Amino acid sequence: MADKRDYYEVLGIDKGANDADIKKAYHKIARDNHPDLHPDDPKCAERMKEANEAYEVLSDKDKRAKYDQFGFAGVDPNYAAQNGGGFGGGFGGVDFDLGDILGGIFGGGFGFGGGRQRTRNGPRQGEDIRVGVSLSFEEAAFGCDKTVNVGRIEDCDECGGTGCAKGTTAEVCPDCHGSGVTVTTQRTPFGMSQVQSECPRCRGKGKIIHQPCQKCRGQGKIRRQRSVNVHIDAGVENHITMSLPGQGNAGVNGGPAGDLLVTVSIRPHEFFEREGTSVLCEMPITVTQAMLGAELEVPTLDGKVKYTIPEGTQHGDTFRLRGKGIPNFRSSGRGDQFVTVAVTIPRNLSAEQRELVKKLDETLGGAGDRPRKFKRKK
Repeated sequence: MADKRDYYEVLGIDKGANDADIKKAYHKIARDNHPDLHPDDPKCAERMKEANEAYEVLSDKDKRAKYDQFGFAGVDPNYAAQNGGGFGGGFGGVDFDLGDILGGIFGGGFGFGGGRQRTRNGPRQGEDIRVGVSLSFEEAAFGCDKTVNVGRIEDCDECGGTGCAKGTTAEVCPDCHGSGVTVTTQRTPFGMSQVQSECPRCRGKGKIIHQPCQKCRGQGKIRRQRSVNVHIDAGVENHITMSLPGQGNAGVNGGPAGDLLVTVSIRPHEFFEREGTSVLCEMPITVTQAMLGAELEVPTLDGKVKYTIPEGTQHGDTFRLRGKGIPNFRSSGRGDQFVTVAVTIPRNLSAEQRELVKKLDETLGGAGDRPRKFKRKK
């Protein structure tokens, strides 16, 4: 135990990491080193074992507090006893059970004097899988169905996840009796203590497979490519993540499957923009349309609609088309569309056109020469 690495170092996180950071770091290590994916790599198995131990402590609020205060001795009193530190030697020859002492301080569960023993091969939920899906502006607005391809770990269909060849069964490990751990009793200066470790005979699985399944090589799990249908609700927002329960990697030892987490990415539109449930666009108009008013054909998500602008419309004026926006993702109803007009000024006028514009300006009495109060855009 003397060369045991700091739990924060094992997960590659700072001591101030929150629960989400701890879980994310653990999942990354699990994806890279899971024994189901690296059955013949002892280094991956060792890293996974080390990460499991670190995650078990740091993901538990009480255990993490004890570890931060006392180090390994706070969560594993055997560490202090085997490294000769922490409590000194003996108490005048009095025989103490360290499990009773530390159990009173830390709440027990350390494997001293008949304390609780945690099975290593109980049911565990499978890992979540993250994928992305790209949507057009219209698909996000009105909803759609998409198919995503997922590579996930499933129970072997040949052996049903047992890892045994057809017609055979696994033997319960006679050394650990199916628990996956062995318990050794040691005498310390403070009394007798019990130390749990992975069963070397079954490697912590609790069972021994004498005739392994040929398809999965006794692992009980295989990787498959699956096509999963994802329903996208109308009005979905960019970068939102949806969860499909039970569509992730298969669970372990009868545990439930993980979830499929689908993150939405919405592609930009040619001329529409979105703000919440509102659709924004810019509509070019001519000078004469702005001056005299006109009936415009305005594009919307539902197709073109007619809208009449009044005479004297100014560049930058905005009008609203009610109910032509984005459906509300979290409730009923629909937003509006806001159309901003952009007056297009003609270039390269002919001599005749220039004279006509001058005459028009004269008839207007030079109204364009009078300054107006500047209005700052919000």
